[in-house]
Amino acid sequence: MTAPASRSPNPDNRFVMLLAQVSTAHAVSHFYLMTIPALIPVMTERFDMSFVQVGFAITVFSLVSLIVHIPLGILTDRLGARIMLIAGLLLGGVSFASLAWFQSYAWLLLVMAAAGLANGVYHPAGYALLSSGIDAKRIGRAFSIYTFSGFLGTAVTPAILYGIVVVGGIELAFMVTGLIGIAVAIFLLATKPAGEPSGGASQPESQHRPQKVAQGIFTPAVGILTVLFMLLSLSSIGMINFSVTAFINGYGLSLASANLALTGFLFTSAFGVLAGGFLADRTERHGYIASGAFLTTGLLTALIASTSLSVLLICAIMLVAGFLFGVITPSRDMLVRAAAPAGAEGRVFGIVSTGFNFGGVVGPILFGGLLDQGEPRLVFVFVTVFILLTVVLTFIQEYLRQSP
Repeated sequence: MTAPASRSPNPDNRFVMLLAQVSTAHAVSHFYLMTIPALIPVMTERFDMSFVQVGFAITVFSLVSLIVHIPLGILTDRLGARIMLIAGLLLGGVSFASLAWFQSYAWLLLVMAAAGLANGVYHPAGYALLSSGIDAKRIGRAFSIYTFSGFLGTAVTPAILYGIVVVGGIELAFMVTGLIGIAVAIFLLATKPAGEPSGGASQPESQHRPQKVAQGIFTPAVGILTVLFMLLSLSSIGMINFSVTAFINGYGLSLASANLALTGFLFTSAFGVLAGGFLADRTERHGYIASGAFLTTGLLTALIASTSLSVLLICAIMLVAGFLFGVITPSRDMLVRAAAPAGAEGRVFGIVSTGFNFGGVVGPILFGGLLDQGEPRLVFVFVTVFILLTVVLTFIQEYLRQSP
């Protein structure tokens, strides 16, 4: 009697499982990014901290992430993306959970440094797993779903944490936050697909993507993309972290109306990412998609900066701007993937992600200073300038990529 032939895992099932794992981890990373900003009003009162102290703690997070992104990208390519992602989730989870028991300012700074270290893992490891485990025909949609999960994690964090604070206090909020990361790490440990490589490019990827000759990682294209990521970070910090205060102080909106405008921006951004993923899979001109969408976004933010608008119009503009903001992200990720030598995705995404962290260090100081100086409208002026500079760099990057 002949033994039944072994059946290889269904590629579609592996695609769905891998995407679910990496996207869930990405949602957690954005949940952690928003945890302290979302709890600032409660923390300053409960822990007797000033806004400057809490703001400095957030800067520590971004500064550590900036420093470790490139080394962690190298480790990701050498040790394997999955194990690095699990380690980051565990470190972030334990760090935030510890704030339920230890609430001194010194401990908060230590936690934010540890969480910043963990944050340096998510982009290199997540993008490396997707680039090596998903075929080229579906990679744009995979990037869009991955990014959508991050935007969704950002959008739901304030409501979830405030709800927990109301029910059980800030200590319970920190405990639940930590347990989320630990639970997702266990999920990744328990559901590793059979045959997944421990690191480097996988066989399916090498079949669909030409192997590039060995070359330096620090190329002009990677340098341009790093600056582009920094500008994107600066513009998003202005819109997400400081628009509510700017609307209240400079436009006469109530707290409820300002939060409604921001919430609309965040949710339409998430769904814009999904639309951008389908666009990214249907064209090679990713830079032109990104620059076109972002140029329109810049015109909308310029309208907010230069005119006095009703609450309804501001909310409508934020909805459209959020959607366009999301559309560009899969094309942006495709530009990075195109610039990365095969097997070096973790390193390249680690390098360009330092631009995000540099923006995270500079942005709060810049926009906070504008508000302290009584210039809330300048928040949107600077956001517009950063967006327009991003458009120029994206055009340059696309031109270089298409040049023979």
